[in-house]
Amino acid sequence: MSLRDGTAKMSKSDPSDMSRINLSDDTDTVAQKIRKAKTDAEPLPEDPAGLADRPEARNLVSIFAALNDETAEAVLARFAGSGFGTFKPALADLVVETLRPLTARLAALSADPAELDRLLAIGADRASRTAAPTLEAAYRAVGLR
Repeated sequence: MSLRDGTAKMSKSDPSDMSRINLSDDTDTVAQKIRKAKTDAEPLPEDPAGLADRPEARNLVSIFAALNDETAEAVLARFAGSGFGTFKPALADLVVETLRPLTARLAALSADPAELDRLLAIGADRASRTAAPTLEAAYRAVGLR
């Protein structure tokens, strides 16, 4: 969900760049976006039910849980009673480390257009081979074969 509105999807069409994490964001930008994510003044509860009316807090806990492959209950057990001044830096570190291999690969591909073209050609060939039987059936169905 959006970092600025816990009830809206994270979207590249949102006018605020602070509402989302872009794969092209550097580590400082990612950390800043997490630190500035909308939250409330209440500490994190012990139980996920305590997040029911707190969409922004629920969103950040959900992001942490998903990236750390654990449940919201486990996240809350670790951070219960903590404020977001403690939680957000931990979340920022986790997001940065999770995205590190992806952003490194994106940077490598951006620096090597020939490799990117080669990979795109492989993907286009694979897609063409996969779609060929369906396309042939469609042509036959409409009388073009």
